[in-house]
Amino acid sequence: MRPATLDKLIWILVYGGLLAVGLGVSVGRTDAALGWMIAGAGGIAGAAGALLVVVRSRAKDEAPR
Repeated sequence: MRPATLDKLIWILVYGGLLAVGLGVSVGRTDAALGWMIAGAGGIAGAAGALLVVVRSRAKDEAPR
């Protein structure tokens, strides 16, 4: 995977996960089960983004084309 593509995926997962966690907390006030489900999915997405940050930091940059 190209570094630019990986960078875009990282940003999408981290910020999308944070947004989903916030939405889950908000929804959790009226429907606890649905709120936990949304927040859990957002937490997993955010954690995947954080893991990809580690992967990206250890990857070697290829020469520009």
